[in-house]
Amino acid sequence: MLLSKRFLPYFVTQCLGALNDNIYKNVLLLMVTYSQVGTLPTGVDVFVNLAAGVFILPFFLFSAHAGLVADNRDKAKLIRSLKLLELVIMSCAAIAIVNHDYLQMLLLLFLMGTQSAYFGPVKYSLLPQALAEDELVGGNAWVELGTFLSILLGTLSAGFIVASERATLWSALTVLSLALIGYLASRGIPSLPPPGSVQKLTFTPLAGTWRTLKQARSTPEIWMAIFAISWFWLLGATYLTQFPNFTRLHLQAGAEVVSVLLALFSIGIALGSLLCSRLSAGQVELGLVPFGALGLSLFGGDVYWATPEPAAGQLFGLLEFVATAGHWRLMLDLLLVGVSGGLFIVPLYAFIQARAAAGECAQAIAANNIVNAFFMVCSAILSMLLLGGGGWSIPELFLALALANALVALFVYVRMPEFALRFIGYLVSHLWYRVSVEGHEWLPSKGDAGVMICNSRDGAAALLVLRASARKIALVIPGSRLGSAAANAAGEERLWCAPLLRRGAALVIRSSLKAEEHRALESIRQALARGELVCLLFADCEDASAGADELCPGIADMLARESVPVFSLSLRMAGEADTQGRGPYQGNGPGLAFGAKIRLSIKPGVLGAEPGR
Repeated sequence: MLLSKRFLPYFVTQCLGALNDNIYKNVLLLMVTYSQVGTLPTGVDVFVNLAAGVFILPFFLFSAHAGLVADNRDKAKLIRSLKLLELVIMSCAAIAIVNHDYLQMLLLLFLMGTQSAYFGPVKYSLLPQALAEDELVGGNAWVELGTFLSILLGTLSAGFIVASERATLWSALTVLSLALIGYLASRGIPSLPPPGSVQKLTFTPLAGTWRTLKQARSTPEIWMAIFAISWFWLLGATYLTQFPNFTRLHLQAGAEVVSVLLALFSIGIALGSLLCSRLSAGQVELGLVPFGALGLSLFGGDVYWATPEPAAGQLFGLLEFVATAGHWRLMLDLLLVGVSGGLFIVPLYAFIQARAAAGECAQAIAANNIVNAFFMVCSAILSMLLLGGGGWSIPELFLALALANALVALFVYVRMPEFALRFIGYLVSHLWYRVSVEGHEWLPSKGDAGVMICNSRDGAAALLVLRASARKIALVIPGSRLGSAAANAAGEERLWCAPLLRRGAALVIRSSLKAEEHRALESIRQALARGELVCLLFADCEDASAGADELCPGIADMLARESVPVFSLSLRMAGEADTQGRGPYQGNGPGLAFGAKIRLSIKPGVLGAEPGR
């Protein structure tokens, strides 16, 4: 995937864009910081904070329109247009740098922020269109790796450039060259026309922003993923902003040590992103997010305890700092905070892309960018209030954020039972069983409905079914025979995770009483009308078609009327027969043995019937 034409030109383009953004922004800040105050229209501190606000303002103003544009234009052509705009902006920036025109550089920083605001939605919404479903997590992992390494390299490079003898010339040549190379790389991106019908676009900054946020909120699971990603950006912005003062005040080290801390954090995110890709095995795996959240709290909190007591009069250089054993725990903590961050955000980005409706992915990413920007502003305000007016120390701020992160994670999983179900399913399928999935390519694409009929109905099966797809799956879990109280009671005993499933009311359709037959059928019909997947779990029946009839006498007629494709989903112990649907996994038998190998197989048609039945 990495070296393919459908990914490599895009990957190089987005990395160079992030690199150029950070070089230009940091060159401006460093030049202003070390310039004569008399050459500026205002004080250095005011100018630096104004520059930060100027860069982030376009994300509030233009992200909504950027999402609409990205969903209604050929993404390759749009990227080339944006990279051409970057080339024009950086040509003007090179002239402004040479002339030391800081006001013009500030205006161009706003234009670069605008270009970035338009690039963000197309950057992420391109992936589900260009990559296969099992490549989506890997693609997001490489994007996050490239983004954070570009941030690191851009920050460090800006320092070296400004410190050089001919800083002005090298700064101008660097930003111009990177913009040119980025534009040339973008020309290799294959055409990606809009997946849906093209809409008429109108530019309404404030109303459009509110409309985009409202649209994202209409899908609770996407909105919660946006909230979680934005929380991480609040954490990340706080760490990156406080590293300089943390190094000077609490580590008593020079500016070069700030680069070490930044490198550890950024490399950690890159490593976490790659680790996430490996652990996900090609699937959008929300089960990894809690591990990332746990690491952010544990290792982020340990930064407080690992911060050494300051020694009077001592100032560490780079080599002395790294060679001091008392600093190793702190450096490891920051590296692992980054690794945890990669595990946290990569599945969430991939989840948004997988769940967003066809033709609306860029708008969901635009909503994410708006909320991200808001949370980053909150990070700055929170830090000023606690460190300035509150009298907190920076290690205390890090500890408070680590504790708050645990509360945020708890809030997310209480509000979104599906996230909790998928996490438990991940634990069951990786720590208790060893589950492999085959045939997921048979399932219909996003937005198309489908019915899966499963040959088991125990608690583990209900959780393992969720591994079939990252799409929303409505689980229909009946008693052994609809309307039989004794059978229903027996079914409840076998569903050891029934309380957890009941908490996921938006995910699970209950149909265990005769009186609820009509409601169950209507719920299934509505789920199919929304283009969702429905899975019917049954037991004590060798023939899946008979099991479906036992579930609800009218379901066969309904499926015939709806013309919905039907798929068999079988759970079997590895090595068991796969003929005519026999030899199924039984949850109350040897399948519960620790470490058992189970194969989840998806095939078109019903078990024991002709394909397409």
